[in-house]
Amino acid sequence: MKTNLKSLGLAAAVSVFAMPVLAAEEVKIGVPSWTGAQAIAHLLGAVVEMRVGGTVEYVPGNNATIFQAMDQGKGDIDVHPDVWLPNQESFTKKYVDEAGTVTLSSNPYEGNQGFCVSQDFGEANNITDIADLGRPDVAALMDSDGNGKGEMWIGAPGWASANVNEVKTRDYGLLDFIEPVRAEESVKTARIKDSIAKGEGYAFYCYKPHAVWFMFDVKMLSEPAYDPAKYVMVQPSDDADWYDKSMVASKDALKNVQIAWSNSLESRSPAIAEFFANFSLTADDVSGFAFEISGKGRDPAEVAREWVEANPDRVDAWLGL
Repeated sequence: MKTNLKSLGLAAAVSVFAMPVLAAEEVKIGVPSWTGAQAIAHLLGAVVEMRVGGTVEYVPGNNATIFQAMDQGKGDIDVHPDVWLPNQESFTKKYVDEAGTVTLSSNPYEGNQGFCVSQDFGEANNITDIADLGRPDVAALMDSDGNGKGEMWIGAPGWASANVNEVKTRDYGLLDFIEPVRAEESVKTARIKDSIAKGEGYAFYCYKPHAVWFMFDVKMLSEPAYDPAKYVMVQPSDDADWYDKSMVASKDALKNVQIAWSNSLESRSPAIAEFFANFSLTADDVSGFAFEISGKGRDPAEVAREWVEANPDRVDAWLGL
């Protein structure tokens, strides 16, 4: 009976006959720096504005900031649009499992992480495996600043995956040849384009879903198969000595990626909270969004609104209609 009443409540909230109620429905959406997260954030916001009739504010932030705000439950940030697990497991353990202040969606899509080079660079130099980046001839081709080491982008500042990749670079024995670089994702994208245009070598952290698969002809390098015994990652949020206490010498396991929201949202904006519980995407959805935004330079809000208008049946299902 409780479930039925909740569904009826959501249906009423999105009905044109319930417009006076909608003024109370509002949400602040965290927006991490990577393109997929930005796309999903604006998709969530478009549904809230266009179909729930609520108000939305977008708040930029890194993982730690967004989870801390959701934990506090004051409405400073209500939702994280793109939680990668186990990458962000230190946050979900703290706030979902232990504190019980944040809810994690049960509708994930699948993510895959690794390291990439362009097809041309890989084929010209027989680069197929992560170990090939440790060959002196390959490293020399990736050395754009003349310091004797090839650069490899490992992620943006604040990314948990960048911490993993920094440890991997060490434990794969690449540090004598490769310099791990942290920079915003836009810097990486520009460098890929430039390196391909100039025929230069470049390697970078890559993942699916992502616009890069539509934007450039790239390939993911093989790594040793995922082995939990060789994948012991301690994040900085758990221990100041995380780098020394970590050991990562295998590929990441496939990821579950989903949204998370503050438990306080259910009492403040129940229709939005129920929509979040029903929300689900596929990896192809996210890659398509990312390509429109990164590849074509379109505004995330415009892409999201266009998608909502083109997919009414899927949005209806999220809203319990």
